[in-house]
Amino acid sequence: MTGLEMQPLARRLRACGYNTVVFRYRSLRRPLDWNAQRLMRVVRRQGPGPVHLAGHSLGGLVILRALQDCPDLVAGRVVLLGSPVNGSLIAQRLYRQRWSRWLVGCSAEHGLLGDGPRWQGSPGLGVIAGTLPVGVGQLLGGFTGANDGTVALSETVIDTANASVVFRTTHMGLLFSVPVAQAVCRFFATGRFDVPDATL
Repeated sequence: MTGLEMQPLARRLRACGYNTVVFRYRSLRRPLDWNAQRLMRVVRRQGPGPVHLAGHSLGGLVILRALQDCPDLVAGRVVLLGSPVNGSLIAQRLYRQRWSRWLVGCSAEHGLLGDGPRWQGSPGLGVIAGTLPVGVGQLLGGFTGANDGTVALSETVIDTANASVVFRTTHMGLLFSVPVAQAVCRFFATGRFDVPDATL
């Protein structure tokens, strides 16, 4: 990922009135801790006022790690989109084989293998997941339950989250969906998703 995939979501958040900064990080060559430290420095450089964070997939784990190390990092809210906070079955399958281990890189241990950072309960947290099962997961043996093609719904669950919502979209589709972006905007503003059942 280069950061370009975040641009549609960033553009829609700007339309809601938010200034946006896309945080780019090295998921293959650097461990989660290293990327979390960089995120902390980027957040601290922002101007006055609350800072909200939105993290897609592994980006959500980077956020959780940063908040675990520095619980008062942001005064705003956090939204995780398709983040495998309970570990990734797909990453575990890739990591078991020496020939495919490089595909998960340095983010596997203390992250994607299920031993990653945990939610500390502050600030407000919203969780968004997808349930359109089209993606790399189908090529690697599939899932037994609801999933977005890459991450299982059960892998995204945080029982202590303030709110959660599910959209009928793929893992990457979470970044391109207008209803998902609108839900992120609402959560940043109110701490609630308030998504009609028709979008679930």
